[in-house]
Amino acid sequence: MNTAIGLIETKGLIGLVEATDAMAKAANVKILKRVSIGGAYVATVVQGDVGSVRAAVEAGAAAAQSVGELVASHIIPRPAESLTTAFFS
Repeated sequence: MNTAIGLIETKGLIGLVEATDAMAKAANVKILKRVSIGGAYVATVVQGDVGSVRAAVEAGAAAAQSVGELVASHIIPRPAESLTTAFFS
């Protein structure tokens, strides 16, 4: 299976909660981690097949923009195993 990881970064927790909820509802993805970056910046990381992650990130980005401040969204198809282990375990 082609796995991928998707990331949504927001300024403020409310936007991130809304984005994470939208991602979980939009596609079959696993929420891996919430990351507190500092200075009110937070991120959520999800994992699943490439199509599901793409759909989830698109839904999450739209949701974050509607209630808060979306900083960035990104999808990494077929990430190196060491990347996932180093950052999201």
